[in-house]
Amino acid sequence: MTKEFSPVDEEYMRLALTLAAQARGRTSPNPMVGCVIVRDGRIVGQGYHRQAGTPHAEVHALSAAGDLAEGSTLYVTLEPCCHIGRTPPCADAIIRAGVKRVVAAMVDPNPLVAGKGLARLREAGVEVATGLLATEAARLNEAFLKAITVGLPWVTYKAAFTVDGQIAAASGDSYWVSNEASRQMAHQMRNDHDVIMVGSETVLHDDPQLNCRCQGGRDPVRLVVDGELRTPVTARILRSSPAAPCILATSQAAPAAKIAELAALPGVEIWSYPSLRHVPLRDLAADIQKRGWNSILLEGGSKLAGAMLDAGLIDKIEFFLAPKLLGSQGLAPFAGRERRRMAEALPLHDWTISVATGDIHLTAYVNQTVRKAR
Repeated sequence: MTKEFSPVDEEYMRLALTLAAQARGRTSPNPMVGCVIVRDGRIVGQGYHRQAGTPHAEVHALSAAGDLAEGSTLYVTLEPCCHIGRTPPCADAIIRAGVKRVVAAMVDPNPLVAGKGLARLREAGVEVATGLLATEAARLNEAFLKAITVGLPWVTYKAAFTVDGQIAAASGDSYWVSNEASRQMAHQMRNDHDVIMVGSETVLHDDPQLNCRCQGGRDPVRLVVDGELRTPVTARILRSSPAAPCILATSQAAPAAKIAELAALPGVEIWSYPSLRHVPLRDLAADIQKRGWNSILLEGGSKLAGAMLDAGLIDKIEFFLAPKLLGSQGLAPFAGRERRRMAEALPLHDWTISVATGDIHLTAYVNQTVRKAR
């Protein structure tokens, strides 16, 4: 904590971050933002951005504060916008309300903002401070930050495997590796991501629905990487969610008749790439981001995970290690490029371990793609 910020400042910013997180999985392509307005040591307004195209966090908080916003301090997790998009500029609303001081956790890397919102506030005589809990704010919006700076979605690979490193038995049986509590956490991850991604082998073997089965959850977009378009017309994934589309990414190897048959199903989209057999994963990822989806939850299988890792597209892992031994030649979480020397192993960063579910839950970062907050 620098001299510029007090413990009370940190308390209010943490509340703003908590508010922002309530919109996980709901704001893409926008970031999650929370705002708290304080006057004379009392919270007079608070709010968060709930969904793209709806009022921003500052607008909700200012509306709640009313006339009490004059002379107040406004805490916000991301720099207020200064451009006209689907909603008016928040910086102008803050100035009109007579806010005295604005504390922003971090500068918005969006080129349309990128310091301009803070500059407008300063020009209007508002006291501005930045950098309070910037690391926490950047972590909250890691998907938005990668999408806006790199043009690719954030990819989290979720997998469950035994402590001897197998996601399934040699027969392919994987029901169930992890326990019920871990599986419920995985459903929450589906709720928090824009897209859930699997390969055609997973569809053929498991016939999954890939919807979200947690209270208050919403289904992510379902994406199947299927270079030869082997997904059967009867697959449950094609009909498991009336609220979210199902995308089949394929190549020139896909039969024209099969494309037409699948494309005729409600909610099914066929994305065909001019490759001979395999789907170009970086192109696919870029197209996902262009559609306004910032985050992907990769759930399998091991070949697709290995290919995504080799392509440098996996940013984060969520692994559930079940206290079980298979003791056979099962399936590993990754089946990509072989690394023959330990020196070639990819290091993990900022890892944490929890046993709250009864399984060993490892969270770690592969690519350090979150840009340092400014």
